[in-house]
Amino acid sequence: MRNIKLLIEYDGTNYFGWQKQKLGTTVQGTIEIAIKKVTGEDVKLIGSSRTDSGVHARGYVANFKTNSSIPGNRFKEAINTKLPDDIVILNSLEVMEEFHARYNSKGKTYTYTVLNSEIPSAIGRSYSYHVRGKINIEKMTETCKYFIGTHDFKAFKSDGSSVKTTIRTISDLHIEINKNKIKFFITGDGFLYNMVRIIVGTLLQVGRGTKLPIDIKTIIDNQDRKGAGMCVPALGLVLEEVFY
Repeated sequence: MRNIKLLIEYDGTNYFGWQKQKLGTTVQGTIEIAIKKVTGEDVKLIGSSRTDSGVHARGYVANFKTNSSIPGNRFKEAINTKLPDDIVILNSLEVMEEFHARYNSKGKTYTYTVLNSEIPSAIGRSYSYHVRGKINIEKMTETCKYFIGTHDFKAFKSDGSSVKTTIRTISDLHIEINKNKIKFFITGDGFLYNMVRIIVGTLLQVGRGTKLPIDIKTIIDNQDRKGAGMCVPALGLVLEEVFY
């Protein structure tokens, strides 16, 4: 069988996350239906990660096996004709049979956007988390260094998933400002359930003055979820890129 790799962009607003489930429309399920309309096959689409309800992606990677004779680079056009407007296949190509979108991943980059203003945005409401009041960007930037490196991030994981280890490596965490938008960039070899959203919530506590930068080291060492910040809403989170 042939192995087809897809690069996918999607707006997660109307979906119950990536992973197919019995109740609720998902990104995976929607694309699998589109592929069946193109190939006539029931395929299992392997995703690079699980994204929660409301999370978006600009560079999601998936793969599927097929007996179709469609050229690898033509699948994108064929599948896009069967998809709703909030999911787009950006690229498609045939890869080695052994390629696995999840297991072969070396890391990912996520962004999270905060709108720091007194008045919320009507147009951008699905792509940013609205926070009122002054936020100290300098303090949050200073705090980023405590997350970088290999640590046990048990304190930054929500209940609801089982993993063999909670040790992860973050290679980059920085903040960029564009007018009243605060954008967090985080790159790591993998992320625990809600890890990025909890890290952002903790950084916002530092920015609001309810935590100090040095507190992050203690939170990591104590491995206690109660010590970290809130899990910010999903709508500001975007999977930007998956590395192989």
